[in-house]
Order: sequence, then C-alpha cells, then structure tokens
Amino acid sequence: MVEPCLVWTAFFSPLVACLLITLFCLRSKNWSSLIAIGGILLSFACTLWIAVKILSPHQVLTVAQSFHWIQFDGLEIHFGFLLNSLATMMLLVVTGVGSAIFIYSRGYMADDPSMPRFFAFLSLFAFSMIGIVLADNLIQLFIFWELVGLSSYLLIGFWYHKPSAADAGVKAFMVNRFADFGFLCGIILLWSLSNVGFGRTFRIDQLATIVPQIDPHLLTIAALLLFCGVIGKSAQVPLHVWLADAMEGPTPVSALIHAAPMVAAGVYLLARLFFIFEPLTTALTMIAYVGGITALMAATLTVAENDIKRILAYSTLSQLGLMVMALGLSGPMEGMYHLTTHAFFKALLFLGAGSVIYALHHEQNIWKMRGLLKTMPITGFTFLIGTLALCGIFPLSGFWSKDEILALAWEHNTLLYIMASFTSALTAFYMGRLFFTAFWGEPAKNDHAHESPVIMTFPLIFLAILAVVGGFIGIPHFLYPESEHPHLNMRVAIISSVVAVLGLAISYLMYNKKPNVDPLEKALGPIYPVLKNKYYFDAVYGWYVDRVQQGFALLLSWFERLVIVRLGVHGVTGAANETGKVFRLLQTGLVQFYALVFVLGTVFLFIFLARSL
Repeated sequence: MVEPCLVWTAFFSPLVACLLITLFCLRSKNWSSLIAIGGILLSFACTLWIAVKILSPHQVLTVAQSFHWIQFDGLEIHFGFLLNSLATMMLLVVTGVGSAIFIYSRGYMADDPSMPRFFAFLSLFAFSMIGIVLADNLIQLFIFWELVGLSSYLLIGFWYHKPSAADAGVKAFMVNRFADFGFLCGIILLWSLSNVGFGRTFRIDQLATIVPQIDPHLLTIAALLLFCGVIGKSAQVPLHVWLADAMEGPTPVSALIHAAPMVAAGVYLLARLFFIFEPLTTALTMIAYVGGITALMAATLTVAENDIKRILAYSTLSQLGLMVMALGLSGPMEGMYHLTTHAFFKALLFLGAGSVIYALHHEQNIWKMRGLLKTMPITGFTFLIGTLALCGIFPLSGFWSKDEILALAWEHNTLLYIMASFTSALTAFYMGRLFFTAFWGEPAKNDHAHESPVIMTFPLIFLAILAVVGGFIGIPHFLYPESEHPHLNMRVAIISSVVAVLGLAISYLMYNKKPNVDPLEKALGPIYPVLKNKYYFDAVYGWYVDRVQQGFALLLSWFERLVIVRLGVHGVTGAANETGKVFRLLQTGLVQFYALVFVLGTVFLFIFLARSL
C-alpha cells in the first residue's frame, strides 16, 4: 500500500523550496541552494519508497487519489494523481536525474550573483514536471504543461541581460504556445466526444474505457491535435527551432531541459495516452514519420555544429525523434525505455560539457579545446562513457534501448529502419568528432584547464554509473510489467554495432590530429552552408513573421485606425456632438419661444389626428 502522504510530499517539496527561497533567501546563495537541493532530494526519497511499493515484481499497483476541484453545470474537474508503473519510472527519472543536476548547479553557479533566483526557478521547474507526471486528468496536466513552459522561459532567459538569451527564452515560449493551442483544442474535442458511459470527462482512467466507443475519424482528429503539444514540447519538425537556441541558458538548465524533464514530456504524454493513439493507424503512421524525419534531420545538422552545447542539443533532438518514431510504430515500451536510459547519459554529457565550459571560462567552441582528457581526467572519462552510451556501444545502456527501437523499425517499416540506422551512424560520427576534437591529443601549452570541484564531478560519476548499468536494471519490465521482456534481435544488434564503430572510426581518422579546418566543410561542398543555416527554417519563419504576419498586422492596424476609430468611435461621437449642438439652439431660455413651440406642436398634432379620422 502506498501512503498518499508520500505522493503529496514528492509533489509539493520543490514548490515549498521555491516559495521559501523566494520569500526568505533571495540574498543567500548558501541557503537557497541547500533548500532547493533538499526539496528535490526529499522528492527523490519519497519516489524511491513509492517505487519499492509499486514496482514490486510480485504486485503491480495503480494508485489513484483525487478530489473535486472545479465543478459547475456540465463540467467537473478533479485535482489528484494517477500513479502506475509508467508514471513511477518517469518520476524516478525526473527526481533522480534532477537531484544530480541540482547538486551540480551549486558548484557551477557559485560565482553567479543571481544564484538564489536560479534555484527558485529550478525548483519551480521540478514542481511543474512532477505535476505533469502525476496528473490524473487532462486539464490538470495542461496546467502543469504550461507551467513547465513558463519555467523553461525563465530559465532559458535567466541571463536576461544578454539579448541572445532573452530572445531564446521568448522564442521557446512562443513556439510552444503555438503548439499548445492545438493541444488544448485536442483536449476540448476529446472531452466533447467522451459523452459515453461516465458522461463528458477529462480523467485519464475514465477516458481509457470510453475511447473504444468514440467514432475513429473524430478520434483521429483529436489525437493529432494532442500530438501538436508533443511536436512543440519535444521539438519535432517543424517546431524544432527553439531547442538549440535554448542553450543560451546556464548549462545545468540545458541538462535539466534535455536530459529528462521538459523535452521528454511529449514522449511521456504519448505513452501515458497511448490508449488513444493505439487503434488509429493514420495517426500512428504520421507520428512515426515525424519522429523519423526529425531524428535524421537533427543528426545531419549536428555534423556541422561547433558549439559543444548545441551539438548535444541537436543530439537530443535526434534521439527524441527516435523515441517518437518508436511510439508511432506502436512501441510505447521501447520509446520510454530509450527515454529513461537517454536521461542518464545525456545528463552526463551536458554536465560534462558544463564542467569543460566552467574550466575554460565559458568557452564553448570545440575548435578552441584540446587534450581535455589529460587536464580534466574525471570529466574526460565520464564524458567518454556518455559518448559511447549515446553511440550505442555494447554493453552500455544506450545499446540496449536504441536497439529495441531499431528492432521495432526492422519488423514494421523498412524505410524508417534505414533512416534510424543512418541516424545512428551519424550519431557515432558527430560524437566522435566532438570527443576527438576537444578531448583527444596533447593539451595546448597555454591551456590552463583544470578539473572541476568535487561537487561537480560527483554527479558526473553517479550518472556515468547509471549510463553503464542502466540497460541491465529491467527498465522495460518496470514500465510495462504485463509485457514480456524484449528479446535482443541479434541481426539488428550486429548491424547497429558495426555502424556505430564505423562512425567512430571515421571520425577518429578525420579529427584525431585536429585539422585547422573542418574536413567536412570541403567534403560536403554546397551542402555545408545549408546545414550551417539549419535548412533555413529560421530564415523562413523570420520572413513569415516580418513580412506576412507583421504585414497582416499593419493592415489590421490601418483598418482599426480608419474604420473603427475614425468612422466608428470618432464618427459616432462626432455625430452625437454635432446633433447636440443643433438641439442646443432650441434651448433659448425665452418663455415666449417655448409657448410658440407648444402651440405649433398642438396645431400639428390636431391636424394629424383630424386627417387620420
């Protein structure tokens, strides 16, 4: 039995930490960081205890508790939690990986004067993400979905004095609001279609029983509208443009956004509501191809990127595409399996990149780094583990989860399998390019890089261990206890391993001696500028906003000034004013004039009555 107080404690601890920091500790770096770390660790401890109860191999529990929140004629909304094995595993990822990032942040942000504000925002982010994981209805989920959007805006634009950071925060916020409009429409449409059995409802457990009775064509529309939220939050094509710019925030923010909580929320939403998508072939096909295209496109962009954080950002975008593709191929277990292991090694890679940036005084260009494996051995070796895990090298965690997705594509869609395999090859190549350029070889003579403090290296070691053993801890069984543990497809595993090794080997041959100019620039020829300009998505969107949207806004502004203001507001008031001036002439103040008007009115009235008779 899971005590409700454990769930509520795990839920509210980060919020309490945020409030305490905001109200009492905005001038204390030490106390603000300790309170924030204490809040997330308390959530993690409660989650571990919950996991022991729910993920027991002998019993699988689904815990639901809620109370009436909003209720009036025709509409009833609850507030509560729905906790099953899927939600518990996601909660472990959010609070576990989040705890490592919080601890790391105390060292990384030590010199920042706004550190208390940073930890307040970080705690709000954690609270928002936990709210998404636990929500038992779509309205509650949407509220926390938007709160995550607000939190990410505050964290991405944390250094608001930098125009690039402020612009990146606004960009992320606006792109996600555009996507979330479709998400909200999907929620409302699904609610309107659910008038079967229970009556109209937003509750996830009730929707699971109602969905089979809904017209499949209307359900497909609702499902695709819900998928709009996934496209925005998990940065799928064509709304992927905000994710790389989000690197303008502090590196711990990048790790928190990319490793598990924010961008993975879309994948989690698909898995949480998979009962809606499962019977819809059209919707699943579209989802699979959106994911596959995103994975391949992001991987191609990464090979031409030189910023260490942006390389990892595009890598996240590519891996998210693989997860979404898995869901589209009716593989929620495979998608969530990769989400979980990816959280381990991607958090490790981002925090490793942050350690490098910290040591090099905020230098992020990989071409200005060299031999970091010798000057920063802990950071270097843990980064190597994360790199190999991301590349899918046996027996690290990424090998097991990525191969499950490849095996799924092998069985269901040959084209998507080819796209995913090529994506895996590019992943090994660009991660090898990053590692051999920045970490390999002899350090430069004037290089003063040094290892980061223990408070930053300890989370790296913790995450490196998870990246190594994450594939062996039975994650698929915990996620979906009723299903069989997936069996390794040996043919797919061999092909993917060969592809990964080839990608690393090619990158070693090209970059181990660190050429003065990137060999790809010459090899790719006219394709290279296209990759550097990100397929011109930003240019097209910029043109649309500046020319089409602003032009339309200018037209509406002209219509407002000429028609509404001049003819409408000023025209009506002007006519009333002039009419008043005319009637004011009748107010002479002379009794004789009023008597004359009275007599004339009486005469006209008499004539009118006489003619009518």
